[in-house]
This record gives sequence, structure tokens and C-alpha cells, in this order.
Amino acid sequence: SDKVDGPYAKYVLGVLALVSVLNFYDRAIMGVLIEDIKADLNLTDADMGFLGGAAFAIFYATFGIALGRLADVWNRTRLISLGLGFWSLMTAFTGMAQGMYSLAACRFGVGVGESCASPAGLSIIYDYFSHNVRTRAVAVFNCGGAIGTGLGIYASGMILDTWNLTWPDARLAPFGLKGWQAAFVIAGLPGLLAAFWVS
Repeated sequence: SDKVDGPYAKYVLGVLALVSVLNFYDRAIMGVLIEDIKADLNLTDADMGFLGGAAFAIFYATFGIALGRLADVWNRTRLISLGLGFWSLMTAFTGMAQGMYSLAACRFGVGVGESCASPAGLSIIYDYFSHNVRTRAVAVFNCGGAIGTGLGIYASGMILDTWNLTWPDARLAPFGLKGWQAAFVIAGLPGLLAAFWVS
């Protein structure tokens, strides 16, 4: 096919790398916001350990297998678009959480949504790139994860500091959001927009 290894294949790879950036951005921000969340919602270190680790990982691993199977038999682009939209929505909803249970539900949702990105993305890469350059294409896709992690840690920390300095009284902030809440809401918005583009 003319599309294999061609300009369109490179465009597809760029879109998938962006999805990977958004995937890892949303995954990384919890670590930066832990202290503010814990203090605001009166949670324990054990609660935060569960929310930052197990709550995400269990659902990511479990649904990753099922969604990997779905990627074999269904429209992979649509699967990525739906997954991206869902995990971005759940990331934004995390900013509205009022306690342990609502936070956990949101992290479950992020894990489920994000579990579709790698299986479907790698499958698409295998269609668009020949074996001569496929490993390079996978490396570019994986670089999105490193970029997203670094960007998520830095940007969410900046948003947190800027928001809290600008509105020390959260009641006067837009929508009454605290800094950690704003960081989650802002993190979710680009993914919601990108989901329409990917579809």
C-alpha cells in the first residue's frame, strides 16, 4: 500500500504519539497533587497510595487485556478516540471529587480509558510501517509517554502554584475550584478536544 511508510503513516504516528503524551500526562499528575488532595479531603497516606497506585493499575491491567482483544476485532481508531475521551473526562471529573470514593471511581475510569491506547496504537503502527522501520515508529510512540510524564509533572505543579497564589481563597476562584482541582480539570480538556480529532 502507498500508505505504508509514507507521509500519511508519519501523520498517523504523530497523532498516536500525541495520544501517548496525553495518556501519560493524565497518569502523572496525581503524584504532584497528592499533598493538596490529602489535606483538602482529609485522606491518609494509605488512601493516597491506593489512589495513586492500585486504583489505577488494577483496572488498567485488567481492562488492557480485554481492550487489546477488542482492538483485534473492532475499529481501532474509534477505540482510541472513545478511550481518550473517556479517560480525559474522568481526569476532569477527578477535579470535582469530594472524597475517597469519588476519587477512586475517577481513577478507575482513567485506568479503564487509558488501557486501550497502547494495544490499539501498536496495532495501527504495525499496519502503517514496514518491518524495516517499525521499531523506530514504536520508539517514537513510546517517547510520547516520557514527554507526557515530564510535562504532566511540570505543568500540573505550575498550575497548582499559580492557581493557589492567584486565588488563595478558593471561593473567589473560577467555579470555586482549588488549585489541585483546577489542575485535573485543565488536564482533561485537551484530551476531550483531541478525541474528536482522532475519531
